Amino acid sequence: MNQKSSGSERVEFAPWRDPGALPHVRLDNVTKRFGDFVAVDDLTLDIYEREFFSLLGPSGCGKTTLLRMLAGFERPTSGTIVLGGEDVSGVPPYRRPVNMMFQSYALFPHMSVEKNIAFGLKQDRMPKGEIEARVQEMLGLVQLEKFARRAPHQLSGGQRQRVALARALAKKPKMLLLDEPLGALDRKLREQTQFELMNIQEKLGITFVIVTHDQEEAMTVSSRIAVMEHGRIVQVSTPAEIYEYPVSRYVADFIGDVNILPCKVTGAEDGDIRLATDLAQTPVVITQDIAVNKGSDAWVAIRPEKMRIGTEPPDQAGRNWLKGQVWDIGYLGDLSIYHVRLANGTIVKSAQTNQTRLIKRPITWDDEVYLSWPRDGGVVLTG
Repeated sequence: MNQKSSGSERVEFAPWRDPGALPHVRLDNVTKRFGDFVAVDDLTLDIYEREFFSLLGPSGCGKTTLLRMLAGFERPTSGTIVLGGEDVSGVPPYRRPVNMMFQSYALFPHMSVEKNIAFGLKQDRMPKGEIEARVQEMLGLVQLEKFARRAPHQLSGGQRQRVALARALAKKPKMLLLDEPLGALDRKLREQTQFELMNIQEKLGITFVIVTHDQEEAMTVSSRIAVMEHGRIVQVSTPAEIYEYPVSRYVADFIGDVNILPCKVTGAEDGDIRLATDLAQTPVVITQDIAVNKGSDAWVAIRPEKMRIGTEPPDQAGRNWLKGQVWDIGYLGDLSIYHVRLANGTIVKSAQTNQTRLIKRPITWDDEVYLSWPRDGGVVLTG
C-alpha cells in the first residue's frame, strides 16, 4: 500500500487501483526502432498524476529511450504518447509541459547557482520580479539559499545535483523526468538525497518519472516500478508487490537477492501447491493462489531473509527445509549472509539479522545446517 502525507495524517495513494481514474500519461503500443534495432517494443503503460514512477532495468533494456520519448527528444516509430489528455507524440520538447534532469546535471559553469536556476525562466521571458521570486522559492526548496552566488565548481556533487533539480522544477512542469540523477553521488549521500527527492515531489505534487538501474533506489522512492527487459515491460507494480510477488524468474532475480529452486508440480489442493525438487529431502509446499498443472516445471523463489538457519532439523509443522554445509559467511554489520552448499553443489543463501554483538558465531564454516522457510515464505514461478 502506497501512502502520501496529508498534514499529520497518512492517506492511501493508489490511483492505479481505481477503474475510473484517468492516467496523467498514457503510452499506447509505443515502438521505437533505430534501424533494425528495436529499443522499445510495442509498449503500453499508464502513469498517474503525482506518482513517483520508476523505469528499472539493466543497460540496453530501453528505459532511457522511453524517457527521451516522454521528453520529446525522440519520436516513436509507432504508437502514441498522451500527456494530460493531449497526444504529444510529435510535439517538440520545448512545447511540452515536461522538464528533464540529466545525469550530468548540465549546469552552466560560467553562471552562478541563482542564474542557472533562472535561465529557463528568462528564456520564457517571465517578468523580472517573478523570476526573482521563483528563484528564491526554488533555492528554499532545495536548501541552497546560502549558495546562490556560488559557481557550480564551488559546490559539492550533492549540491550541484540540487541546483539541477531546482532548475528543472523552476518552470513548474506537469512532469519531471530524471535520468539516473543520483548516479554520481556516493552511497550515503545518494540514500539521503533519495528521501529529499521524495519529500520535494510530495510537497510539489508533480509527477516524477525516474530512470535507474539501482534496485534499492527504485524500491525506496517509487510509488510503482516498471521492470523492463529487451524493450518490453515485464511487470508493473508497487515495490512491495514486485519484491514479494515477482511474476517471473527474471524479475525475482533482478530485484534484490533470491534463491530459486527448480521443481516439478506434484499437486495442488486447498490453496497449497506441492512440489518435488532434487534439492530437498521432503516435498516442498507453498501456499499460493495460482493455476498450475501437475507434472509441469516450476520454480520456487525464496528471499534469503525468509530462510531460517539452524543446526537441528526444523520441528515446526508446515515448514519446508533443505540440508547442507556452511560454505562461506559474509558479515555486513547489520546482517550475516550464510552461503550453504547443498549435496549436489547448489549454493543457497540465508540472511540473518545480527541482533547482538558477535563474539563467537553459533554457526560457522563447515557446519552441517538446515535451512527452513514457511509455506507462505516462498513464491511459485511458472516462467
